[in-house]
Amino acid sequence: MAQFVPRQTFPHYGAIPRSYFLGHHRAGLSKMKSMLSSIDYVVECRDYRAPVTSINPMFEEALGKIRRLIVYTKRDLGAIPQSSAQRLIEDKMRNLDPNSPVFFNSSSSRPDVGKIIKHLRHEAQAPDKLVGCRVMVVGMPNVGKSTLINHLRNSGVGKAKALRTGGQPGITRKIGTPVKIIERESGAHTYVLDTPGVFMPYVADAENMLKLALCGCVKDAVISPVTLVDYLLYHINLHDAQAYQRWSEPTNEVWPLLEKFARQTGLLGKGGVPNYDGAAISFIQKWRAGELGRFILDDLDAAQRRRDDPDPVERLSMTQALKVERTTRKQKIDEEISS
Repeated sequence: MAQFVPRQTFPHYGAIPRSYFLGHHRAGLSKMKSMLSSIDYVVECRDYRAPVTSINPMFEEALGKIRRLIVYTKRDLGAIPQSSAQRLIEDKMRNLDPNSPVFFNSSSSRPDVGKIIKHLRHEAQAPDKLVGCRVMVVGMPNVGKSTLINHLRNSGVGKAKALRTGGQPGITRKIGTPVKIIERESGAHTYVLDTPGVFMPYVADAENMLKLALCGCVKDAVISPVTLVDYLLYHINLHDAQAYQRWSEPTNEVWPLLEKFARQTGLLGKGGVPNYDGAAISFIQKWRAGELGRFILDDLDAAQRRRDDPDPVERLSMTQALKVERTTRKQKIDEEISS
């Protein structure tokens, strides 16, 4: 039997949507900018599984020079805990932002939240304010902001979660009520504000859109789930093709894999026909739960090289990105009218 050879590239981008910039994203970003004068510190969340792709450059432009720290969320889903691979990955992540404190947090527990609380207790407090400290938590949709705030609240003041969370983006649609996470005898407590996840007006690289969709930063209906499984299969095979062996032998073909997966998991329609979309969504959810390997989707070495020698064409300002969004939307409307 011939040895399995995984694909080394994934060229099937086709008509991948390049944006998920919704009305409440725009409104949320505008509200954040209007509140900056009352904010002492910013916590920027990024998805551990896509540490570079989940960076929204709009925050750099919108939030200016306010002090901040970076938290890579869902750490438990991107690497094997306490492994040498995890340590190497996190060293590279820290190098992406050498001038900002960097922390890591898991989605299902609070092992690292104490370090963040300690940092905020000592660094976030505005030295000239006696009435407390206001921290704004920002990030892409469904990156784990509300979960992080609930962990901070529980660790800092011992109270149950204050914010609703979910597996799809859009749970938080407006800036919420301040949540206390640190109490001080002086009464100058520390509060955090949850914000709506903000997507980019335009994603220049279609592969980045696939990564964000796999991580759940856009709703599952935006991109075909079969396309997402095909892209996920490409990544799984590069790391460990045995991860799905309970359903199929190693393969580069998505349709046979989904057929076997659907039949063995009972995801069938009338007449026993496989429900391919349902099987695809279920397969993706298993990866999101850490059941199909724990790895990151970005090439951190390539990302560091780009940061050291940036291509000015790749970095759009907010104004340029919004212009691209308007042009793309107008072209789509014109195409629909002409058809």
